[in-house]
Amino acid sequence: MHAASKVLTVRLSVAVVAALLTVFILWDAFQTMILSRRVTRRFRPTRAFYRLLWTPWRAVARRLPEGNGREDVLTVFGPLSLLMLITLWALGLIVSFALLHWGLGSQLRDAHGASGFGMDLYMSGTTFVTLGLGDVTPSTPLARLLTVLESGLGFAFLALVIGYVPLISQAFSRREVSISMLDARAGSPPTAARLLCRHSDEGREDLPDLLRDWERWSAELLESHISFPVLSYFRSQHDNQTWVAALTTVLDASALLVARLDEPPVTMARLTFAMARHAVRDLCAVFRLEPASPAGDRLPAAEEERLESVLSAVGFRLRSDETSVGKFVSLRSTYEPYVYALSNYLLMPLPPWVPRETAQPGWHTIA
Repeated sequence: MHAASKVLTVRLSVAVVAALLTVFILWDAFQTMILSRRVTRRFRPTRAFYRLLWTPWRAVARRLPEGNGREDVLTVFGPLSLLMLITLWALGLIVSFALLHWGLGSQLRDAHGASGFGMDLYMSGTTFVTLGLGDVTPSTPLARLLTVLESGLGFAFLALVIGYVPLISQAFSRREVSISMLDARAGSPPTAARLLCRHSDEGREDLPDLLRDWERWSAELLESHISFPVLSYFRSQHDNQTWVAALTTVLDASALLVARLDEPPVTMARLTFAMARHAVRDLCAVFRLEPASPAGDRLPAAEEERLESVLSAVGFRLRSDETSVGKFVSLRSTYEPYVYALSNYLLMPLPPWVPRETAQPGWHTIA
């Protein structure tokens, strides 16, 4: 009698744990796929999954020389991790329902009368993926209830995945269209100097529209990458182009226009700068990254002289008074630690301020 009571207690304990695990997985999937607001609680299975997977993946990539080999390894991570996460959710739900069947003594049997946890797991798997083979049948009302519940849950999960993956693809495409266009406007990798040079003279009239477009792009980037943080790991399709580099270039050019250049459109540059800076700060918060200082100055004195020379050659003159220089340094300090933290975490190099003399547009270098 005592042994039977002990077995019953164990089964009920397993059933309670399985029920909690089911709710836990469903809530995490809801937060990841449906909830559009950034989740602020400290522990999330999805965040832990990406941390555990990305850390060794990034360590392996760091050991590879910079170039196509490293990028190929890093490019695989985003899509593969998404498939692995969905598979992990599905396996977790299948196992938890199997444990529920076993813990509640639901009595699943095949045509030969065999039962046990293996049969429960098999029944849970075929029910969740809505196969409905019928070779294992529930023999109690509770078992039938669990089977119907899991079948409906599996159908709903499949529908969510079918809707979720295209959303990720569409958000990625919207992000990449503007990044691809940046090659002709700012080079690959993009630089603030080239962006301004290619909008000198007749092109100055286009600067307000360009900055307005990138203000909207920054807002869309913020919205999509907070709703779907996995997008941050998806890398651009072209060499020397990343969303971190594009965002940094926009910030660099806006900071120059606001602090050092006596040129319109200063108001539009301020708005674009504010939106882009908002994006980098919030995205650092999504990954719980602390702002970090780069190993060296992104714009040392020699590069600053080159920047002045390049811009003056096309009619832009940088102000060099103490107030303007101080404002420029102050603006840089509000975003550079954040873009450096994102760059270091995602292994996406930051762009220079001035292009290398040998740099060519991406379409020139495509084989």
